[in-house]
Amino acid sequence: MSVLTGRERGVFVIAATPFDATGALDLSSTDRLVEWYLEKGVSGLAILGQMGEAAKLTFEEQLTFARRVLARVAGRVPVVVGATAPGFASILALARAVVEAGAAGVMVAPPGHLRGDEAVSSWCAELDRGLGEIPWVLQDFPLSGGPPLSAALIRRIGEACPALVTLKHEDWPGLDKITALRAFEAEGARRLGILVGNGGLFLPHELLRGADGAMTGFAFPEMLVDVCRLVEGGRSDAAFDLFDIYLPLVRYEQQPGIGLVVRKWLLHRRGALADPSVRPPAPRLTAETRAEVELLLARLERRLASLHG
Repeated sequence: MSVLTGRERGVFVIAATPFDATGALDLSSTDRLVEWYLEKGVSGLAILGQMGEAAKLTFEEQLTFARRVLARVAGRVPVVVGATAPGFASILALARAVVEAGAAGVMVAPPGHLRGDEAVSSWCAELDRGLGEIPWVLQDFPLSGGPPLSAALIRRIGEACPALVTLKHEDWPGLDKITALRAFEAEGARRLGILVGNGGLFLPHELLRGADGAMTGFAFPEMLVDVCRLVEGGRSDAAFDLFDIYLPLVRYEQQPGIGLVVRKWLLHRRGALADPSVRPPAPRLTAETRAEVELLLARLERRLASLHG
């Protein structure tokens, strides 16, 4: 079983959660989706994140889905399981169960009601003690309601939490935060891995600032993989050229509310999902939205052909 160390690189794709047309978990489509992601070259999977509709699943469904993914992956890549919940009891119960099933670690976001650095730091330290030796990822996502985490506070949390190995960086704007964290490390602070989110919207910039890779979702994960590979290989111009071609679709997927509906429809269109259903409550994909996405896909295909031609 692989265990998160904070040295991971590349793309940990935030996986969708497949449902059938009735809204029930589709475990056979889960197998299909896992294989599709692995074929695209991802370095790992992250399941039960916000884009994985974790909040719409019961605890039993979360565990059933996680075990199915872990059994299908069978150790080929590390799997991080989102374990965010209102209280420590639920977080720790899921964390222990999924690690026993083969997860490499868990991801947790501090609750948004915490006020001030001391409250956030104390909460993280208590979580770390409860997790023990289970590696965890700190999700920094203030735009979704999480508490603001300054670079100095993240440094403080990292020093106080030995099981914390990676930061899921989703602050926006947040490029200077990455630079500050890497500067702290140069001064002797403990190193944390940095994997970035926000649908990859700033991925080339974040990589050049010192991020190790991405932990996010996109209907074309192979683009995220290639951008990481190109930047790591010193070909940042080529990375930007490729990224720019996909950027209109990345942006379209980042729309609050409708973005997940669009992404799951694209995953279905690309053969990764048997059904594009998003568990209610969720907006519907209108004919107008579908037409806009088809236009973006047609433009994407033409630009890719021009790039490779």
